[in-house]
Formats: sequence, structure tokens, C-alpha cells
Amino acid sequence: MIEHFAATVHRSGMWKSCMTFIFGEPVGDRLPARVRARIALQQEQSEKLISWVQMLLVVLFASLWAVAPKTAMNPDFNLVPAALGFYFLFTLARLIVAYRGALSRPFLMASVVIDIGLLMLLIWSFHIQYMQPASFYLKAPTLMYVFIFIALRALRFEPGYIVLAGVSAAVGWIALMLYVVHAEAGNPMITRNYVEYMTSNAILIGAEVDKIVSILLVTAVMAVAVLRAQRSLYRAITESTAAQDLTRFVSKEVAERITQADHAIQPGDGESKVATVMFTDIEGFSTASEKMSPKELARTINDYFQAVGEVITRHGGVVLLFEGDAMLITFNAVTPSENHATRALDCALDLQRVCTERTFGDGVALLTRCGVNTGPIVVGAVGTADRLTFTVHGDNVNIAARLEQLNKQYGTYVMCTQECIDACRGAYQFDFKGEIPVKGRAAPVKVYSVAAED
Repeated sequence: MIEHFAATVHRSGMWKSCMTFIFGEPVGDRLPARVRARIALQQEQSEKLISWVQMLLVVLFASLWAVAPKTAMNPDFNLVPAALGFYFLFTLARLIVAYRGALSRPFLMASVVIDIGLLMLLIWSFHIQYMQPASFYLKAPTLMYVFIFIALRALRFEPGYIVLAGVSAAVGWIALMLYVVHAEAGNPMITRNYVEYMTSNAILIGAEVDKIVSILLVTAVMAVAVLRAQRSLYRAITESTAAQDLTRFVSKEVAERITQADHAIQPGDGESKVATVMFTDIEGFSTASEKMSPKELARTINDYFQAVGEVITRHGGVVLLFEGDAMLITFNAVTPSENHATRALDCALDLQRVCTERTFGDGVALLTRCGVNTGPIVVGAVGTADRLTFTVHGDNVNIAARLEQLNKQYGTYVMCTQECIDACRGAYQFDFKGEIPVKGRAAPVKVYSVAAED
């Protein structure tokens, strides 16, 4: 019993491996609604393209028929103009419905069958048009158009429509072949001689079977290819959606760095760069938040982050961390930024201007304190293999955090170091506040308050 169960599981595993090898890695059973919405939009665009290609085919077929010499022997019967006219009107209606986004699955299936059915009807009419036995149309090169209609369905990432087109074509050709066999009682015109088949109206069953097999094989290959592409598309859209969602939780620059990395980022991956780091914190926010309801608090802090975020982005800063009402902002750490020290000080002073000129939430005034430092830092991922944080760390990051806190002691709002002053190129008013000891450093750090030059 156990051996039978083990054998069944083994066979099941082999079957899944085989299916994955042929059709590609399957996508999850349930895609998120937003992913399905993006896929549906992609399919709608594909149907518009299919409709335009069909319209181009109608124009091409009509042009070829118009310039070709008319050699039909039966002047009273010519189905080509009527067929082209009907197909043009049908394609036009399909194009209009596609742009209205009203293409239903039954309509699309009917469209596939109509495409193939109209082509088969046109081929069938050739023996009447040219006053020949029914077997005459089996040698018409127009059959090659079948592969155009099958390939046309590959523009939409759904293999079912390819299979429907191929099966419809195979069934249609079988019907035409059976019609030939039974068209003339007692004279099926079947031969086994290939030369006779090629030089007369006799039919060779093997040749017609070859055509049917070719149609089905091309259909199968294209269906497998599109199914593999469909699964890749679904995974790509899912990953793209996840990357877009990721930018709502981390900065766009960090998300791009993570998703576009040549290899998966591991703990400890990082690089040393000379950059400018800025810490910000709202003055007296803990006291102010005690007087607000949770909704008011959320509305106020979100309004504040929205306003200051626009300022930070404008100056080329990247927010790496939100912690309560505090922020860690970098310049030239994640993305290259020339004059990063100047940009950081301009950003800090611009934040002061925004906070003094407006209120947040329901009229709450908020002032923010900034600490800015320039120097070598390490940019990269820290954490475990299962949970990482992309951040900056090092002695110079700690100094920036310390400067932000020193604003409270000196009654200032923007403080920076001598290294930041040496690296900046802007016009500012610097006020030397003293030297502060820093853990791990032998020499104290010179600190300054910063204001915009009048």
C-alpha cells in the first residue's frame, strides 16, 4: 500500500515536472485583482491590434484581387468580392467593438470561426468559379492564408483561441476533402499516384492528410509558445505590480536598485560612498499629538510628509527611513547627485520655509529640525537572509542624527558639520556653535547652525 502510494506520488511529480518543462512554470491559482486588471487591459490592447491587422489583411487581399488578371471561366459566379465586402464590414464592426471594450468571449470565439469559415467557403467556391471538378480547390494556394489567421491569434496571450482557429481550419479542410470524395457518385477521383495527383484533378488522400497534420502541428507549437509566453507575461506583470507597490513603502530609487540588481541582494552587500545625510524631526510633535484624535494625527502627519516629500524630491534627496515623525534622507547615496552637500542644505532651509508658511491637517503648525553631515558612509543591505533593510550606516550617519538632536539644545533648526560646509558651494550664514565629542572619535566635531543668506 505504501509502495503504491509512493509510486503514485513519484509519477505525479514526474508529470508535473514534464508539464512545467513543456508549458513553463505555472502561475499561482489566484492572481490579485489589480494584476488581473492589468492583464485584462493588455488583452484589450491586443484585440485592438488584431482588429487593425485584420483590416490591413482585408485591404491587402482586396488590392491583390483588384490588380490580378481575371481568369475565371464562369463570369456569372464570383464569390471573392462579396466575401471581401462581408469581411471588411465584419472587421470594421469588430474594430469598433474593440475600442469600446465590449469584446466578449463568445464574440471572439465566433470571430475566429468566421475567419476560418469564410476562407474555407471562398476556397470551396473556386471549383464553381473556374468550372472545374470539386477536387480543383484542394490544390488552391489560398490554403496558406489559414496559417495567417492562426498566427493572428498569437497576438493575444490566450492559447485557446489559437487552438480554436487551428481546429476550425482542420475540420474545415476535412469537410472540403469529404465533399470532394462524395461530390460525384461513383467517381471519387482518388489516386495513389503522386504524378497523377500533381498533373490532374485527382486527389491524393495522403497529401490532404499532410495538410491537416501541418495545420494541427503549427497550431500546437504556437499554442505551447503562447502559453509559455502567457505565463511569463503574468509573472512579469505580477512582479511589475509588486515593484510599483514596493515604491509606496520604500523610495523609488531604492526599489529600482533592488529590482534591477544583477543578483539578489544579500545581507552585508554595500558600498562606501561620500554622501550627505540629513535627519529631520518635528519639534514638539509628541506634545502636539496628545491633543489630537487618531484620525487627526494620521491626517496631520500624512499631510506633513506629503509636503516635505515634495521638497525633498525637488532637491534630489532620497528618503530611506520613516520612523514616527522623523526621517532619514540621503543625497548622493542611492542615486548620483552633484553638489550633494549644497542640495542637502538647500533642502533643509526649504523645509523650514514650507513649515513656517503653512499648516498641516486641521490647521496644525509644525516646525522641523534638521541635522546635516557630509562624509564617507556605507550604503547597502543589513539584516538576515529572509528580512533585509536597505539603509546607510557608519559614523557620519550617527553624527547627522546627533546634530538633529542638538538643535533642541541650541534653539536652532538646521545644524551641520565643518565637513558639510567645506563640501557645499551655496551662500549661507553659518554660526559656529562649538565642538561636540563623538563616541569613537578622538577629535571633537565642529558644528554650525545654518540660515539662508539675506
